[in-house]
Formats: sequence, structure tokens, C-alpha cells
Amino acid sequence: MNFRRKIIVITTIIGLTTLLTNTVIAQQTPSFSEYNYNPFIINPAYAGLTSNTEFSISNSGYFSPFDGSPKSFSLSGHGSINRKKVGLGAGIVSDEIGVTKSTSFFAAYAYKIYFDFDSDRPYWQNYYPGVLSFGVTAGLQQYQDNLTELGITNDHIFAEDISATVPTIGIGFLFNHNTFYVGFSSPNVIGDALVSDKSFNISNTYYGYFGYRFFNNRFQDLLIKPNVLLKHEKGAPLQVDFNIAVSVRNKFELGGGYRTNNSLNLLAGVYLFNNFRLIYNYNLTTNNSPLGNTHGFILSYQFNKGYSNK
Repeated sequence: MNFRRKIIVITTIIGLTTLLTNTVIAQQTPSFSEYNYNPFIINPAYAGLTSNTEFSISNSGYFSPFDGSPKSFSLSGHGSINRKKVGLGAGIVSDEIGVTKSTSFFAAYAYKIYFDFDSDRPYWQNYYPGVLSFGVTAGLQQYQDNLTELGITNDHIFAEDISATVPTIGIGFLFNHNTFYVGFSSPNVIGDALVSDKSFNISNTYYGYFGYRFFNNRFQDLLIKPNVLLKHEKGAPLQVDFNIAVSVRNKFELGGGYRTNNSLNLLAGVYLFNNFRLIYNYNLTTNNSPLGNTHGFILSYQFNKGYSNK
């Protein structure tokens, strides 16, 4: 077996192991850049929280030199109506590992309650300072395992392709204050209740996260943002991401983080023409994985004044 085929087989076995341990939803955890700079991907309650309608596109792993290594792609957009009390959004998320592919389509609704807190924040920041938001998603996931492409004979596990359609309903909440935010979400609370292939046994994935914003009036151009993301899946160890980023007046971003037993993450970003934000993310594995390190990016666009608070 040549090296290329060996890598694809290894990654496919990883995908099958994921399947057999009852997790089909969320093949991968979103990257550092995705859940920090487009939280809507993991939490519908974020829909409409930005000052303006926002669209984002992201990918991770597409520049890996190894065939079959994990890849992810997302396209999403969200905004607000009804005096910003209601958020609406939709998205597409695609994950690949080996010959296994999962593609999700979803629409989101969020309702917001606003609070009037008297608290300092940088003059150039444009997030809403006091919001309690509740969100729900409805969607459809198509799961495919093209096992026959591997050409493995005399093994019944690889004798036929696997395909299933999974209706999903997700929930989330988010509380955002000037100085901190906290959120919780689950992309599919109904599990395998409506799955097309009853041989699938699907468990839920849960995300919890917390972040803080350090700001000092003496250094008004800087905002320091540490945060923690927790991911829980049945049959898998708890995964924790520790991250920190520094924003310079919505012009530049620098950050880094650590994912437990998995990787180090580095981040750099720039804001262009007020309306565009480009974030680059580099994932450095720490567990001797044969799949190597990965590059990723997220490009976002906000309408009207964009990311400028002028």
C-alpha cells in the first residue's frame, strides 16, 4: 500500500471510529478563528448580534499536503429585524475526513432581550453591550462514507458505501456584557429520532464557552480577549480550548491558544476598508498525528459602516 493510500485509510478508520462511538454530528470542532470570529457557526443565539448584517466564509485543512486529512468549509450569514430584537441567519457547513463527508444546511432564529448596563468599553468597539439572546436552528445533514473508493477487499466493513440523511434541531443561548460573554449550544438536540438510516446511533454534541474583555482607559486602542471553549460528546473525553487574542482598534488581531491533547493554535487578522475582516489560523498538532499541521482562514463582510464605529 503506497503512502497516499495509507493516509486515506488511516483517516477513514478515524472517521469510522467516530461513527462507531455514536457521534455523526460534528466530525470536527470548529477552528479557533471560526468560533471566535463567527460564533454563529456553533450558536444560533449569535444571529443578529453584530451591528450590521454579516456574511462569512471559512475553510480549514484544504492546504494540507496529505490526501484524506480533515477539511472543513462553512458559508453563513445573519442579521437582525424588528428593531434588532429578532435575529435571522442561515449557513452551510461541510466536513471531510478520508472518504467520509458530512454536509449540513441550517436556518436560525434568535430573540433578544436588551439591558442598559453602565460600563466602560473601547470607543471603537461595535458590539451590543447588554444582550440576552435565545436561538434555535432547523436543518438537514447529509452523511456519506464512500468506503468502496478505498479498494479494500475481503472486509465486509468496506464492502459498501454508507449514506444517511439527518434532520437536525439545535438550540443556544448567549449573554453578552461589555466586559464578558457566556454561551451554550447544541447543534442537534433530537439526536437520531428522525434519521433516515435506523442503524445510525447519533448522540448530541454540546458547546459551552466563556470570554472576557480586558480594557483600560490608559490604553484605549487595545482590547485583550481571553476565552475558553468546552466541547462534550458522549463516548469522547471533554475537549477544552484555551485562547487569547489582542485587538488593536479593529485594525489588527493577534492570538494563540491550546486545545487539550491535540494542538496549538496561532491567529493573525486584519481589517480592510472598514467592511472586511480576514483572519488566518494555523493549527500545530501536538499528539504525533500523521495528518500534519493545517492552515485555515475566515473572511467576513459587514454591510453599512462595517467594523468601523465612526
